[in-house]
Amino acid sequence: MNPNLQTRLAVLRTLPSLPAAALRVIDLAGNPEADMTATAAAVGTDPALAAKILRIANSAMYGKTRKTDNLRQALTLLGLNATLTLALGFSLSHVLRSSLGHGIDRERIWRRSVLAAGACRTIATRLNIAKSEELLLCGLLQDIGMLAFADVAAAQYAPILAGAARHADLARAERAAFGCDHAQAGAWMAGAWGLPEYLEQAIFESDSASPTSRFNAVVALSGIVADIWLGPDPKAARAAAMTAASRLLGLEHDAFTEILVGVAEAIPEVSALFDIRLVDAEHAASILDHARELLVVRNLRQLDEAMRRREEADHLRDRARSLEERARRDALTGAYNRAHLDEVLHSEYAQAVQHGWPLSIAFFDLDDFKNINDRYGHLVGDEVLRQFAQLLMRGLRSRDIVARYGGEEFLVVMPGLHHVDANEVLQRLVAQVSGTPLAEADGDAIRVTVSAGLAATDEGAPATSVEALLREADRGLYAAKRSGRNRLVTAPPQESPAG
Repeated sequence: MNPNLQTRLAVLRTLPSLPAAALRVIDLAGNPEADMTATAAAVGTDPALAAKILRIANSAMYGKTRKTDNLRQALTLLGLNATLTLALGFSLSHVLRSSLGHGIDRERIWRRSVLAAGACRTIATRLNIAKSEELLLCGLLQDIGMLAFADVAAAQYAPILAGAARHADLARAERAAFGCDHAQAGAWMAGAWGLPEYLEQAIFESDSASPTSRFNAVVALSGIVADIWLGPDPKAARAAAMTAASRLLGLEHDAFTEILVGVAEAIPEVSALFDIRLVDAEHAASILDHARELLVVRNLRQLDEAMRRREEADHLRDRARSLEERARRDALTGAYNRAHLDEVLHSEYAQAVQHGWPLSIAFFDLDDFKNINDRYGHLVGDEVLRQFAQLLMRGLRSRDIVARYGGEEFLVVMPGLHHVDANEVLQRLVAQVSGTPLAEADGDAIRVTVSAGLAATDEGAPATSVEALLREADRGLYAAKRSGRNRLVTAPPQESPAG
């Protein structure tokens, strides 16, 4: 520090002079044996200070639902340490606000201090950082070095202050003029006044790009946040503050935007506590509206993203289901394939055994199908197979299974259907097939007939195996073929063996 400046600052040990209440609070803050009675007595000597402590105890900052109407209750609510900290802040704020030199924009410096104090407390609350009152005090006093420069060198400092477009520019100009910046001078002042050491360190690092603690990082960010309301370009200041929030505290865009909304919403309360109109109401409202708009946009983006992910998940699920279904189907006819048939048939048989349900199965085979392939070609034959499978599926219940067993042979599985009812349904299908053209070629409507064999269990617990049922249905099919085709032959129901 410039020796001449240090000499001049040294004179400021008692300039501005601190009121008796502030000096008493400083003593109590450094006394580990300080108690609530002594604190109440110190605060009570200054009616204006006592009124402010009562006011903050009843403020929205502490979420009070029941009014506190005496100083003792207020101190009990706030706690000893918080009371001492707030009392010191209120005592110093009155002195510091009136100490600025001539030609200096007094109100702007003080507005930045109060905005920074509010920002400190909001950040601490949102990030669950302890000692929010201490942070409020640090935010309030981080620029006392500017007040010191204004007191000891008002004529020299006024053009420096007026010519600095940004706070960082101001610090560089101060170092060029005085050999130190206002953060260094402020820390020296805090030490000279006997303020707590944490306060001196926070002031010293208030403009640091890399503070040594998270506590000091909050203080450093608070001043940058305050500049959003004080500068000519709130948008640029907001961008700078967002970058600083990420660098200093690792805050992401959305988390910082929520903090910004909190700071904006706290402005009326902080303004009333420190008896200053911080910002123009319209200007404050526009910044708050923009911050809220960013949150709304963020929420809409999150909803859109959630919807997009849900749609993607639905699409993938539908695609997986479709692929799974295709894997179960015969590619030509759309009926289930042999692999799926084996799985379903064993499952239905097991349930029939467990619950005593009837189970009917039937083999279908297209009569003289080779003649169709030989006469019209395999493409026409494929179309006949497709149409035949569709006719079967349309004529059965939704829970019935139609599977291509191999070549022109199909198997129908009808869970819970007695052989008498199954016989009736299948006889109708056999007749329908013979009367329905399944393809057209060379001007001819191509009709086919089918032979079928039905096998079923009794309604009592099935005693035979799946393989036995298949053999019975197969024997019925060949009996239909030997009997002249175009018919259904039902095998006798299988009985449960004795014992």
